[in-house]
Amino acid sequence: MRAVVQRVTGASVSVAAAVVGEIAEPGLLVLLGVTHDDTDSDAHDLATKVWKLRIMHDERSASDLGAPVLVVSQFTLYADTRKGRRPSWSAAAPGSVSEPQYDAFCAALREQGARVETGVFGAQMQVTSCNDGPVTLVLET
Repeated sequence: MRAVVQRVTGASVSVAAAVVGEIAEPGLLVLLGVTHDDTDSDAHDLATKVWKLRIMHDERSASDLGAPVLVVSQFTLYADTRKGRRPSWSAAAPGSVSEPQYDAFCAALREQGARVETGVFGAQMQVTSCNDGPVTLVLET
């Protein structure tokens, strides 16, 4: 499982010009990719790491502040661009594998007290965010 985590002052995700998920205050935007061998345990561990990372202002975590989290599925995080100019997506898990793991990640955040907004799994989405800092981290299980 791979996550790009950004500290943001706000973020939203739209599908067909309609906002489906939004945080209008400081929080985290998480772009989440799933590979073939990811498990529910990976989803829970990564969610805990994201929720408790001390990347908010004054070295606090999103959990310390009750900051919202916007989670967007993004299989392209597993692109392999080593050969040629056309990325390979073979490391990205198919939807039948990745959607349950995406849901498990979001559920694990919610179980820990996070207010979680989401995109629409598998949809063509437009993501808007204002990166704060900027702070952007890549996490992997």
